[in-house]
Amino acid sequence: MVGQCQVPGDKSISHRALILGSVAQGTTHIQGLLESDDCLNTAKCLGLMGSDLKRIGPGEYIIHSAGLSQIGEASDILDAGNSGTTLRLLLGLVSSRPHFYVLSGDASLRQRPMERVVKPLRQMGARILGRQGASLAPLAVTGGGLVAESLKSSVASAQVKSAILLAGLGTVGVTSITEPSLSRDHTERMLAYLGCPVMRRGNTISIEGPGELEGREIVVPGDFSSAAFLLTAAVLLPHSKVTIKDVNLNPTRTGFLEVLSRMGAAVEIDNVREVCGEPVGDLTASTSNLYGCMIDGELIPRVIDELPLVALLGSQAKGETKVVDAAELRVKESDRISTTATELGKLGVVVDTFADGFSVQGGQIIRGGSCSSCDDHRIAMMLVVAGLLGEEEVAICDPGCIRVSFPGYGNLLNELCFPEHANRCIDYIESF
Repeated sequence: MVGQCQVPGDKSISHRALILGSVAQGTTHIQGLLESDDCLNTAKCLGLMGSDLKRIGPGEYIIHSAGLSQIGEASDILDAGNSGTTLRLLLGLVSSRPHFYVLSGDASLRQRPMERVVKPLRQMGARILGRQGASLAPLAVTGGGLVAESLKSSVASAQVKSAILLAGLGTVGVTSITEPSLSRDHTERMLAYLGCPVMRRGNTISIEGPGELEGREIVVPGDFSSAAFLLTAAVLLPHSKVTIKDVNLNPTRTGFLEVLSRMGAAVEIDNVREVCGEPVGDLTASTSNLYGCMIDGELIPRVIDELPLVALLGSQAKGETKVVDAAELRVKESDRISTTATELGKLGVVVDTFADGFSVQGGQIIRGGSCSSCDDHRIAMMLVVAGLLGEEEVAICDPGCIRVSFPGYGNLLNELCFPEHANRCIDYIESF
């Protein structure tokens, strides 16, 4: 696997660029937006609420806005599809707006927990109804009339934190939220970049509302979580050296680099600079001899999306790799502790699971076989990398969910891989 490439725009930043651009006064020009299913659902929902958002080219959008007042009553149900980020962030945004909204999503999203966002918003006075005491979507919101509060979150979640900050943006007074450990901070960075600084004291983040944002140019860097799959393939496949250009290197997102370092992977970081408030740089990964390690504690929120990859890496390392404190994996697009173990197990890799994590012994052989994406894009992309390592062909059922975060994933891998590796996956991922 050899070459140089770029990955699609950062999914988390793309969501926030669309949302904050829609409430920033003036004109916001977005370049490099990830045009995945999730982000396009966010754009569609904002359009239903009155956002003047226009696509002018691939990944390029212009938004004209009068500010928060641009967000009116939606003309239809706000359908987030499979995107928890869309539903949870918009729930915070609309809670401060004096209108009625209904938010929902697909069958998978309707089973994912919403109480962690609903509870603090209700503490601010939000009127939210829904299934099982508003712990599950669909959710109905009668917005407006919020009161600034000092809140605590039981989980380190950027979605919870961002929902509260978006609600606080339209609320008089200082709204603060304290999380148990630092979660990704893209919302805080973009709020500051657009003219509304967020105050931080330890793990407490505060915003004074009502806040006013100014439209600006936003350049979305490459998604680190997408780059992680290419880094993993380069580290594991023989005779590899791959450079990924212009990747977001926000330290709240790059815990996977620390994991790779602990495991002895050869990864270099170059050309680091700041773009629109976010650190960006180039990553180069090469074939490496890996060693197992322990992953726990405050590192977990910074590596949560990459933990299925850690199981694959651990299976090829020397010794044991163990992940704990990661119960959050149970409530992602799938139960990623269970699906990682089950699907890798179908390929001959033994992963031992427990309530908040898993362990895997190194030196295992990946056989061929048939496995399932479980309708989870991270699981599907991890299994594709496993397929490149398989002794025989690996077939993945329903890989289309990869479009949620990484359109063109299969084609890019096939461009970078040596023919003997690419041929193993081309039949089932070439269109993704």
